[in-house]
Amino acid sequence: MHVLVAGESWITQSTHIKGVDHFTVSSYVEGIGPLRDALEAAGHTVEHLPAHLVPEHFPFDEDALARYDVVVLSDIGANSLLLPPAVLDRSETRPNRLRSLADWVRGGGGLVMVGGYLSFSGFEAKAAFRGTPVEEVLPVTCVVGDDRVETPQGISPELVEGDHPALGDVAAPWPHLLGYNRTVPVDEAEVLATIAGDPLIAVREVGAGRTAVFTSDCAPHWAPPEFCEQWDGYAPLWQALLGWTSRVGGA
Repeated sequence: MHVLVAGESWITQSTHIKGVDHFTVSSYVEGIGPLRDALEAAGHTVEHLPAHLVPEHFPFDEDALARYDVVVLSDIGANSLLLPPAVLDRSETRPNRLRSLADWVRGGGGLVMVGGYLSFSGFEAKAAFRGTPVEEVLPVTCVVGDDRVETPQGISPELVEGDHPALGDVAAPWPHLLGYNRTVPVDEAEVLATIAGDPLIAVREVGAGRTAVFTSDCAPHWAPPEFCEQWDGYAPLWQALLGWTSRVGGA
């Protein structure tokens, strides 16, 4: 399975103030580690496109997407796909990559959206996938406004269809999570697991393709070490979810 993961990175800038003096420190962080390790352990090829490279380098059309079995959007907003430098900086036209991605799915591609502050509607609705072509093919719709549900007390998922092949026979109970994006399942969706009564994992057949969502995170902070590092169900879950979505292995 050839996987493209877009997002799961960020740049942090902090200001240190010491008396009358101050200085700024910047750092680059990737959250792809647990997911990449889980997939590569099963022999899959993972191509990571960090968030700052998405506007320039995410595939523009179905032909470019065809080299992948499944695309994962993880904590990367719609604007990063809609506004490449050619459009934003030079006012040139380019294909609408949200439409290209949706058309590729209908033609047989696999798409997974993973939760985060810039997934679904997102923090202050800045992820902005509501009303887009990508939302049209997901198994859930995005809510109006900020969709984050923070659960600092920890909350454990509930399995709805534990025998579905997209879950990889990972039995309950699952470790707790610290938050998720609230969404609403569409009629065509199969909701496989919930969190606080909302969809956590949902899947859908769309034309010749498939889509899936995991509305919490695949790495900290919403996915604590107990979930993404210490739980022996983490790797089988992601291997199964992406395997089902991509149809690799005949699932």
